[in-house]
Amino acid sequence: MAQSSAELETVKVKGAIRTDLILSAEIMAIALAEVADNSIALQAGALALVALGITVAVYGVVALIVKMDDIGLHLAGRSSRPAAAFGRGLVKAMPVVMSALSKIGTAAMLWVGGGILVHGLEHFHLTPVPVWVEGFRHWAEQAPGIGAAAGWLAFALGSAAVGLVVGGIIVGVMHLIAKLKSRAHQ
Repeated sequence: MAQSSAELETVKVKGAIRTDLILSAEIMAIALAEVADNSIALQAGALALVALGITVAVYGVVALIVKMDDIGLHLAGRSSRPAAAFGRGLVKAMPVVMSALSKIGTAAMLWVGGGILVHGLEHFHLTPVPVWVEGFRHWAEQAPGIGAAAGWLAFALGSAAVGLVVGGIIVGVMHLIAKLKSRAHQ
């Protein structure tokens, strides 16, 4: 079934919000770690400022991306040939941009979400997953000449693997719940 323009835009916005929630959680965790030794009032103030900044920046960019095709259509109707050509270019580019953002957003959610889980497990001394990911990083850091980059990439990939496994479990449970609810209503 084909979706209307409004339905497609709603789907895009919901996806962007989901991605933002996960990425914002990591940014908030980093911000809290930086002020953890300060008073609760300073921690709350710092988190409020970071949250406000994240909201303005991220949702501003999301709004711009979601409306980019509308801006392109508006410019395509202009009498100025350069503006019209630019507008048509925006309209043609948006499917590619949205596809790339979808892939990048999914990878970022897996990486950041997995990183939050790895750090949380490590903080509460729940091994062996953090030990495995750290071990993978230390192993990769032994690569001559590219050790630091390889270590960072190994930790990112390990975190993404954790995010993928936990996310897969959550998706599976959600599908099972939906299936059970569907059967209960029949």
